[in-house]
Formats: sequence, C-alpha cells, structure tokens
Amino acid sequence: MAWPDDFDTPLRREAHFDGRMVRCFTERPNDIDARFRAVAAQHGAREALVLDETRLSYRELDRAVAAVAGNLAARYGIGVGDRVALYSGNCVEFVTIVLACARLGAISVPLGHRLQTPELEYMIGHSGAKLLAVEAALADRVPARAALPDLAAVVAFEGDAPGCDAFAPLLAPATAPVSAPDIDEESVAAILYTSGTTGRSKGATLTHFNIIHTVLHYQHCMGMNETDRTLMAVPITHVTGMVAQLLSLLNVGGCVVMMREFKARAALEVTARERITHSIMVPAMYNLMLREPGFESFDLSAMKMGGFGGAPMPEATIAELQRRLPNLTLRNAYGATETTSPTTIMPPGRISDHRHTVGLPVPCADVLVVDETGREVPTGETGEIWIAGPMVVPGYWDNPEANASEFTGGYWHSGDIGRLDADGYLEIRDRIKDMINRAGYKVFSAEVENVLAQHPAVAECAVVGRPDPVLGERVHAFVVPAFDARGGEAFSAEAVKRYCAERLADYKVPEAYTTVDGALPRNANGKIMKPELRRRAIAETAARD
Repeated sequence: MAWPDDFDTPLRREAHFDGRMVRCFTERPNDIDARFRAVAAQHGAREALVLDETRLSYRELDRAVAAVAGNLAARYGIGVGDRVALYSGNCVEFVTIVLACARLGAISVPLGHRLQTPELEYMIGHSGAKLLAVEAALADRVPARAALPDLAAVVAFEGDAPGCDAFAPLLAPATAPVSAPDIDEESVAAILYTSGTTGRSKGATLTHFNIIHTVLHYQHCMGMNETDRTLMAVPITHVTGMVAQLLSLLNVGGCVVMMREFKARAALEVTARERITHSIMVPAMYNLMLREPGFESFDLSAMKMGGFGGAPMPEATIAELQRRLPNLTLRNAYGATETTSPTTIMPPGRISDHRHTVGLPVPCADVLVVDETGREVPTGETGEIWIAGPMVVPGYWDNPEANASEFTGGYWHSGDIGRLDADGYLEIRDRIKDMINRAGYKVFSAEVENVLAQHPAVAECAVVGRPDPVLGERVHAFVVPAFDARGGEAFSAEAVKRYCAERLADYKVPEAYTTVDGALPRNANGKIMKPELRRRAIAETAARD
C-alpha cells in the first residue's frame, strides 16, 4: 500500500550522494537557514519558542540568530564546514546556536547533557570541533583542553564558568551582518553521535538535504501547520528533539514549547496552560502522565496529535489514552539517527487496525526486508530491515569502516528484524544488535561492557536488558568478580555503579548486578549466551518482586 490517497505532493527521483537514486520532494527549500528566513519573514509576530518565562517570536529569534552568527564569525572565525559542539540540556541558547551554525554553513555537533567526560572527549575530539558551547552547570565535565587540540574556545551560557567565554556578548548586534554563504544542500548540517556495537559512538552526518526531507515528511504526513504548538519533553540534542520537533515546527511556523526535563505533572501543566496541540514522546512518558493523580483535572482538549516512537506502546496505554482523550490521534513512527528520524509513520486513524506495526514507509522512503545474503524476501517474511531515501545520511563522520559495513547501494542496514505485511505496513520483530531500549534511550551492551571490563574488580561481564512495565527495559549486568589479590575483597556493586556513572550517561549505567561464579555461560563457539542471561534476569526480578 502506498501512502494514503490524499497525499498529492509532487515527488520525483533524483541522483544524490555520488550516485544514489532517491525519491525526493520536487519542491523544497535548499537548506535549513533559507527555510527559517522565509518563515520568519512570513510569521514574524508569531510565537516561535517558549521555555519557562522566555517567549520569543519568529522576528525576535531571527534577530538573535543573526547576532550570534555574526559574532561567531567575527570573534571565533566560524565559517563553512567548521564544527561547533553544543553540550547542554533543553534551552534557548541551543536553538539559537544551531540556527546560527546553519546560517554560517557551519556544522553543529549536539551532545546530550547526560554524557560524561570520557564520552565528551571522544566526540569533541573525533568531530574536530573548533568551538564548544556548554551549559555552565555542566562545565565541570568538559575535558581538559590539552586533550582537544582542535578546540579553540569554550563558551558558557546560562551562567558563568571558569575558563569559558561568556555567551552574552554573542547576542550583541554584530559589527557586520553575515553574508549567507551559497550552501550545497548535500553539505553536512549536523553530526549526531549514535551508540556503536563496538563501544565507540559513530557520528551520523545529517545534511541539509536529509533534514529538509524529514521536516517535509512531518509536515505533509502529519498535517502540521502554523497553528501547531509542540511540547518538547525529549532531549533537544537527539534527532527526535532537534529535527522531528524543533526544526519541523519551525518549518511550518509553529511554536516549540520546551521543558528542561520531563516530569509527568509538569508536562500536564504545560500541555494545558500552553494549549499544546502536538508532541512526540516515548511511550513511558505517556504512561507516567496517565498515572499522575488528578489527570482528569487538566484541560488537554487542544491536544490533537500524539506521536510516539523509540519503543512499542502497550495496548493498555493506547486504550486508556483513547478513552481519556478522545480528540487525540496517536501516530506511531519508526526511524533512527541515520534516517534523520522517521522511516515510517502511522497514517491517521489506523493505529487500532495496525497497532502491532510502526506504520507505512514515508512517501520518499524505500524499505527492504532482506535475508542474511542481502536478498529481498517475499512480502510477509522476516529479515533485516534496509532503508534508503533522501532522509538517509550519506555516512558516518571519519569512519570508513562503518560506512563500508553499514551501507549497501545507498541502503542503510538498520540491524532490526522485521517484516512488511500485505498492506505495506512495517512490523518490527526483534533486534539483531544487542541494543537495550530504556524509555526510548538506546543503550548498546557492548559500550557498557567495555566500561565495566576496565574496572579492576571485574574479570568478565555481560550486559542485557530486562523487561520493565514503565521504562520498557532496564540495564542488567552479569559480572564474574576479579577478587583483590591483597585480601580477596568481595565484589561491590555500588562501587562499580559509581565507576560507570563517571564514564557513561546515567541511562546506560547498569541498575542491577548479578555476580557469577567461575564464568559466564557460552556456546560451542565461545559466544556468551545472552538469551540465557536475559531469562535469568527476568527470573531474579520476579523472585524479588
């Protein structure tokens, strides 16, 4: 089945990224800044951004972007192709800097506020960032400058921080207006780091071409327009927050209402007060909001579209949302950083009939299900999901090995197992990669195991996900202790947890530890039998409960 019949936006096939033939929107903006300038000119007085007491119109946001862009160029020499890393939570400064980078033809490198110093050192260094903008409260995690030879300066915002330049001067009128460069639509706009199966994160290169097609998919497939107001409760540094919400709403002249962090009651209060019409959240967030005492006392009648992804929505949650919010249309979506967010979107009103699927491929997407030899399987049969289209990134930053192994003929290998049904809907069956899905945050076990294995009290380890009714999965570690030769001290789960917390984002840190005497279970080929460990983790949890 193709996208519903009322989709009449013109498409055509074009050659991009050195020979990929992809289906594209015939009419589209050239780049992010060109689109933002056009919207700001058309909707200057409309509200663009809200956070706490701050409210910015499109005209005000455009002025701030112009000032920051001009000062980044004048003070720090930021220009076409330079990388600017941003380490923060949800804040106005992040938005301004990302748009200023787009205006300069520079590349933004968003870094989530939960990352720790070793992770930051790798990502900032690997991207070759020339400038780092950091939320002052996070500045103590910034790596030593000696470890980052390409980094010329650090700017702190939302407060001052030792050794950092202040952000406020960047908002002063620029001494000379920025002359917007001629931006190639295939040039990189952002590098987003995504967890890797070998323990090293990969920097997906999102181009202007990729991002423009994503925001147009959201506009046309979800019927978004200038009257929409989205609640952004997910991190703005992730592809969902930055592209699916921020840039998609700015594309249509809508308003982005940000929360610094998700709290169920606060989300209900903001949704009611700001007359939110739209959001994209992980299922756990909807579940927590439903459980909040006094849910019925909040006027959520303006909320018309509830997008979700990152994890399956429990059927009980779908039913309860439909009962309590009859005007709300739930829209599932499936995608990844490498697909610049959506590969599939659930058409309106079809979730009840297709609730075990993640919707239809978006109009410009090409989704294949292939066997282990790379051959397409018949409809209804299961295999690995390969994805092509104008929203698929050209590759990873400075990582030819991953580019060679994860892309074939313009198709990205998702690592997910699924099937396309007779109506064209995609169903996700399993994951090839040992990924743990904790409330929509993706945790690769190899990355956590690499950190655990460096602790002197750990001789051997394996990390698995165990089911959780609210978060989807939690991180569970199995450890063979390496006793201290000086005294044979017992393994301390709390000490190892602290060790991991200093080196990993908090959602990656194992919450439960099981010690194993001797060795972890392995098959005849020497591989750890993780299915057995998952069953054991489930059994141990049930016994405790």
